[in-house]
Amino acid sequence: MIVSEPYRKRMFITLCVIGLVGIATLALAAATLGTLIKRFDSIVSTPTTSKPKLNSTLAETIRIEDLMTHLRQLQRIADESNGTRAINTRGFNETVNYIEKYLNEQGTLLKVTRETFKIRNFAIATDPILLSLINGTEKNYTYSSKLARSDFTYAIYSTEANFSDYVPLINIPNFGCAKNEWQNTQGFAALVKAGGPCTYAEKGILAGKNDVKALLFYNDGETNANLAPISVRLRETNKLPALYLSYAAGQALANATLSTLVMVKLSIQLQNLEDFPVDNICADTTDGDVTQTIVVGSHSDSVPAGPGINDNGKDIVLVFK
Repeated sequence: MIVSEPYRKRMFITLCVIGLVGIATLALAAATLGTLIKRFDSIVSTPTTSKPKLNSTLAETIRIEDLMTHLRQLQRIADESNGTRAINTRGFNETVNYIEKYLNEQGTLLKVTRETFKIRNFAIATDPILLSLINGTEKNYTYSSKLARSDFTYAIYSTEANFSDYVPLINIPNFGCAKNEWQNTQGFAALVKAGGPCTYAEKGILAGKNDVKALLFYNDGETNANLAPISVRLRETNKLPALYLSYAAGQALANATLSTLVMVKLSIQLQNLEDFPVDNICADTTDGDVTQTIVVGSHSDSVPAGPGINDNGKDIVLVFK
C-alpha cells in the first residue's frame, strides 16, 4: 500500500488474529479506527510535506455489509457449537479454521501462519469456601455458579488452598497497581478493588512478589453491572489462591478493616486436567517495507456464556478489512 508519493514508501502490515483472551496485541474496534488512521498519517508525515489525508480513502474501504457477512458466519459457528466460541470448544476451533480459510483466500497478498500451542487447563473440583471473622462473629459467604446470586467466585489459575487457621486481611490502597501499595503485606490475605491502570494478572504478580497469603479481588460497584463478582484470569504461573468478591461483600470487608482486625479463611480445591491446544493465526503482507511494520490484532475466542459477536467478533472482521 503506497502511502506517500514523494517518498514512495510502503507500509508492511502484519495481521495477527490471536486466540487467547488478554494476549491481543491491538484490538481494532470501530472506536479505534480513527486512531489507526492518524497513526498511518504520522508515520509518513514531515514538517515540509503537504499531502492529502488518508482518512477518507481508508474509511471508504470499510463496508458495513462486508462486516456483517463475517459476523453472521461467526454467529453461525456459535449456534452450531452450543452457543459459544470459547477456547477449548468446537466453536473456537471452527472460528480459527474460518479465519485461516479467509486469509488464505486472499491469494499471494498474504503469508498465513498457524501456530498451535498448549495452555494449562483449569477447573475447580468442589465449591470454594470463604469465611470471615470480625469481632468474634464468623460469616460464611455464599458461592454459586450463578454470579448474580453469589458473594464470590474463583479466579482462573488460582492455586489450591485449604487454610486450617484464619489469616489477617489487609486492604490494599487504591487499586494495587503500584509497588508501594504492597508494602508490609507479607503474611496477609490482600483485599484489592477492581480498576486502576493495570490488569488483574499484574496485580497478582505484585502480590506474589510480596508474599501475601491470598488474593481477594472485589468489584467496584460503579454501575449495576459492577455489583456481582466476575470471572477474571491470572497468569498460568500464578502461585496464589485467589477469589473475586461482589461489591457488597468486598466493600463490607474493606470498611471493617478501617476499625478492627479482620480475619479470613478459604478453601479452593482444583481438578487435575490435561492441557489443551490453542491456535494463533498470523498473516504477513508479502510486500512492503519491513522497517515500518504495523501490527493489528484481535483475540478470536468468546466467553463461555455467549457467541462474543459484539465483544471480539467485530474486532476480527475489522482486522480482516
